[in-house]
Amino acid sequence: MGSNSSTQKHMKIFKIRTLKGDGKYGIGCRNLNELLEKGCKKFKLPLNSARVCLYDDGTELSDEYLRNLPDNTELVLLAAEQTWEGFVTDIDRFLNAFYSRQTDVTEAARKLLSDEQAPQRRKILVDFIQNLNENISAENREDDNLWFEAFWAFFSLLGLEPRYKNKSSYMRSSCESRIRSYMKEVQSSATTIDPAVRDEYKKLAETMCDELRAVKYNGCYFDRTEEKTGRLCTAEGWFSCQGPFDMDECGSKHSINPYSNRESRILFSTWNLDHRIEKKRTVLPRLTEALTERNGRQINWKYFFNLLFTLENLKLVHIACHKKTSHHLACDDSMIYVKRKPARRIKR
Repeated sequence: MGSNSSTQKHMKIFKIRTLKGDGKYGIGCRNLNELLEKGCKKFKLPLNSARVCLYDDGTELSDEYLRNLPDNTELVLLAAEQTWEGFVTDIDRFLNAFYSRQTDVTEAARKLLSDEQAPQRRKILVDFIQNLNENISAENREDDNLWFEAFWAFFSLLGLEPRYKNKSSYMRSSCESRIRSYMKEVQSSATTIDPAVRDEYKKLAETMCDELRAVKYNGCYFDRTEEKTGRLCTAEGWFSCQGPFDMDECGSKHSINPYSNRESRILFSTWNLDHRIEKKRTVLPRLTEALTERNGRQINWKYFFNLLFTLENLKLVHIACHKKTSHHLACDDSMIYVKRKPARRIKR
């Protein structure tokens, strides 16, 4: 007998399922035709036009392809007009059911997770299940007390103070704290500059501090209850990474909802409000130079204020997108001093 006959004697076992139901069954076969016949009989599907594809990526199988697959490969049996695009189809199936019966969706995801071995796909499912079961819409402490619970860090128990009655108040305070730290850096730099301009520097710093108090330290950026134009998140609390300083967007599509659970709240603290034009390397040194070189001109403190404390120069970035190398971006020299209005000529 030829090689084709010897090939058909080799029995392989595959795990096969259909689009209906979650059950998988082991079927032994020597070739594609035998697999189709046994599969269609098991699942009571018409043999005519039936097809088999890989569960992972939806690749439709030929007899030769089947022979090269290892035992226990997961397959999907399709009837006429049915399609399968791989693992994402399972996600899509229970996403479509999300708004009707969330408990069923969660259970379907858990079943997929119990059988899944690939680390990346396991992570997708774990994150999905976690987000489905979180109390994202809850705002007040009594409605989601777990969100406010303490956690261990550096051998200390860190929790949220009782004064935070809801999630938005804490998130706003968290943003204010970051902006305050930038203001402290501005103020502390006064001790390192030329004494000849130190008093002027302190006056400008105080003016900026007054402005920050007036805008409540821009805490609105993290507050989901703020107006859309004032916040960095959606109304549900989702934040998206804006990408590295030298890119228009995040190529990895990082996103997080710190309002969803305690773990996400803690992880969000690793995200950065990154200065595109760098604070220490560029903005503050240029402000000091401007004071030294002003020659009677008035410093445009509002320009420096925006660079230091507002979204004009700040980008919210995932820690992986936070490039700590020199940005090599300069201040706009045309904006450093207040432009004097030309004197109006008086007609006689």
